[in-house]
Amino acid sequence: MYRKLKIAYCLALVCIPFKKPAAQEKELTINWNQVLTVSKTVPTLQVVYNPMLRANAPIHKAAFDALKNMGADYVRYVPWFPYPKAAVAALKAPTTTETFWDFQYADPPLADFMEATKGHPPVINFSTIPVWMFRTPAPVQYPADPDLPFWGYNQGRELRDSTGKEVAGYFARIFSWYTKGGFTDELGRFHKSGHYYKFPYWEVLNEPDLEHRMSPQLYTRIYDAVVLELKKIAPETKFVGISVALETDPQWFEYFLNPANHQPGVPLDGISYHFYGRPAAADQRIDSYQYSFFDQANGFLDRVRYIENIRKRLAPNTFTHINEIGTILENRDYKGVIPDEYWNLSGALFAYLFVELSKIGIDVAGESQLVGYPTQFPDVTMINWKTGNPNSRYWVLKLIKDNFGPGDTLCAANANHPEIMAQAFITASGKKLLLVNKTNKEIHLKLPAMEGATLQTVDVDTGDQPIAHATLKTNTLQVKPFAVTVIEIKK
Repeated sequence: MYRKLKIAYCLALVCIPFKKPAAQEKELTINWNQVLTVSKTVPTLQVVYNPMLRANAPIHKAAFDALKNMGADYVRYVPWFPYPKAAVAALKAPTTTETFWDFQYADPPLADFMEATKGHPPVINFSTIPVWMFRTPAPVQYPADPDLPFWGYNQGRELRDSTGKEVAGYFARIFSWYTKGGFTDELGRFHKSGHYYKFPYWEVLNEPDLEHRMSPQLYTRIYDAVVLELKKIAPETKFVGISVALETDPQWFEYFLNPANHQPGVPLDGISYHFYGRPAAADQRIDSYQYSFFDQANGFLDRVRYIENIRKRLAPNTFTHINEIGTILENRDYKGVIPDEYWNLSGALFAYLFVELSKIGIDVAGESQLVGYPTQFPDVTMINWKTGNPNSRYWVLKLIKDNFGPGDTLCAANANHPEIMAQAFITASGKKLLLVNKTNKEIHLKLPAMEGATLQTVDVDTGDQPIAHATLKTNTLQVKPFAVTVIEIKK
């Protein structure tokens, strides 16, 4: 009898209709009177030289058109060491009778970059020191083919001129080549370029903690020597320092940001550093990437706050560029299948970090990078290397850049859903709400009365297509996986 009653009770439970707890249906809230901060953060990107940006590349025009259409300030341009013929203007040391300056591979992409960013101040970083300026066991041989990557170029840890003056002279001549119409070489001969570009920002080296494994002390000595030389050429140019790949070592910031460690007359205009989210294990799949990426982003934000405390204590007038933000699945040679949703996840991570960095007061948040492809960090690209179309990472940056920037007031908002980030902005064009779905699932979000508001969205349905536009007709929004949505609220 007891067993029959138990079965009947269980069957009765099955027949009872399930009702969602009221807590799961809480409405998104905004408090326009609760100001969090006024943003000074500029959203932008970096462009790293590689052969896909050469004039003969199939996506050359599409890539630079996309850069021009972005219309961003402070785009970072880096001719990078894996392509020595484009990154290094003097691949051989001068002799008593000859110098070896050659800009044939460096000039065309830089000209294309400057044309695409015309009207917007760029940040230039010729980051590679000629390897012959370092002590190495034997001369470093590089490929004759300018399009063949050579990851072994940056050898040596000790400069042959420990003062850094030889390095400074090299960069001064590059700077003069592009800004003063030419330069006088080591033998007193003038090399005419005809270039008169304006370089308002110059970043000194790239990831010195990895490239040549420099100490903060050596890097600072090189920085000072370079800045003092370039200041003679362009007193108005501002300089960006540090540029480390790994922001986990506080001594870089403690040492570099201390004015006592610099020569007289060396300004501490700005610093930079980088962040890339990565899978926690090689066998992870996209449903797990989201947790690794956002957890790592939150850890990074804690370190940003720590670094900001160092900066404010030692050099409060120094600006901060976090100018490489992205995600990497494995390494530069990744050949696995990249799911379509990955590009949306990576874009959603950038949108999330843009908001959080705005709250901290970072000056520039730069997405990395315009073009990548197999053997060149394909998972970091913002352009589809097969078609030349911008992907979701590009469109998320475009969405952020066209809607938000310095001067916006960030106000309190709460999606009341743990997997949705909501941020309210009062912008020059009106009130807006930014939503970021941090998960690979669709979420139904209950909104306050916003009928008639306009929606701009990048999600798994838009893919390589431009930002989708719509009008909000109900107070329930279907938020697609990894969607980034801007709601412009009617006045």
